[in-house]
Amino acid sequence: MLVGLGLMLPVFSQTLKEGKFYLNENGSHYVKLTLINQIWVRSQGYNPGSTRYGYPMQSGSDIGIRRYRVQFFGQLTDRVFIYSQFGENNFNSLSDRKLGFFVHDAAGEYMIVHKKLSLGAGLTAWGGFARFCSPAVGSILGVDAPLFLQSTNDVTDQFLRKLGIYAKGKLGKLDYRIAVSDPMAFQRAAGYSPSPQAVSNFSSKPAHKQWSGYFQYQFLDQESNQTPYLAGTYHGKKTVFNLGAGMEYQPQAMWHLDTGADTVDSDLLQVAADVYYDAPIGSKGQALSLYGVIAYFDFGPGYLRNLAVMNPVNGTTRSDVLNGSGNGFPAYGTGLSAYAQAGYKLRDNLIGHTTFMPYVTLQHARYDRLTRPMDFTDMGINWLLTSHTSKLTAAWQYRPIYDAGGTLSDHKNALILQYQTFFN
Repeated sequence: MLVGLGLMLPVFSQTLKEGKFYLNENGSHYVKLTLINQIWVRSQGYNPGSTRYGYPMQSGSDIGIRRYRVQFFGQLTDRVFIYSQFGENNFNSLSDRKLGFFVHDAAGEYMIVHKKLSLGAGLTAWGGFARFCSPAVGSILGVDAPLFLQSTNDVTDQFLRKLGIYAKGKLGKLDYRIAVSDPMAFQRAAGYSPSPQAVSNFSSKPAHKQWSGYFQYQFLDQESNQTPYLAGTYHGKKTVFNLGAGMEYQPQAMWHLDTGADTVDSDLLQVAADVYYDAPIGSKGQALSLYGVIAYFDFGPGYLRNLAVMNPVNGTTRSDVLNGSGNGFPAYGTGLSAYAQAGYKLRDNLIGHTTFMPYVTLQHARYDRLTRPMDFTDMGINWLLTSHTSKLTAAWQYRPIYDAGGTLSDHKNALILQYQTFFN
């Protein structure tokens, strides 16, 4: 066996490149493995009334695994592509032990017309209406993606992925994706409510299909559309300028009670337009990364949902606090939401072989149920030890607190330190 392995090593060294194991001589057929791990260390103030197993908590620190992912995919023939992803998200001291991986993606794809049209199906992230509905988490600009664009996350999908059929391709510089999805049962969601209320929520009736499409014109360098996930920043390795627009629609996805206590069904509609620019701007490796999006969400009258990433507490004594417990804030709702992010990569080899990339992001939302706009700020600095392969990010987040009537009452801070390792 040792002799056999010794004879095989030169073969593996010739056929394994960039994480790909070649299936043919020219490398056009291959399988590839990637790994990513993002560890968070946080200190933050908690929402008023927060409790941990009944004990009051005003603030605290915690350690958690924000993401751990394994991708395995391959170009099996000239026309057949398979993609799978497994992993775990938001594992902290409150999580079920030995939780295990779950399937993020499981899709098969067939190319009909070279580069212009491919059809695929499975559990996939090819839906969406804006660039970062499907973010490539390994290349996020800051400490996290604009999560409000994953607007049905774990409500009628599985961590943004949906069971569906999709078409994708490039027509010249126009990159497109179109999908029809089968929404997952709302009854299995954490926030399930069995009956309609005065404010809109997802309906418990059997769901109609969901339709989505996102189109972007790529003026300069062309981005890969091999997988659905789009890069946060290229650190100046490409010159990209895109304009995009998209929509998502599901008939009778929502319901609410009218003034006469009758049930009213309403459609889910989401539309957005965005711009993305990422390019080198200096002779020493400097780079600029910019993204902006304006989105309109129609979930029906009064819809509002909190986002609490890797929530460090599990209860609250304050029903008069709209945000719920821990680090929750109203990220999703019916109304308009705008988001912008900017980052500047300093020159290469600033400190040894490393450099820095400071960034700032802002979500500004005007949701129907809030009397004041919702502003969520995230800013920090990336220490690029080895580009995205090894990077340390320090971030400060500032979130608003609302009372049950939608009135702004306070703000809370969070400090996050993330270390990312990424084999790609």
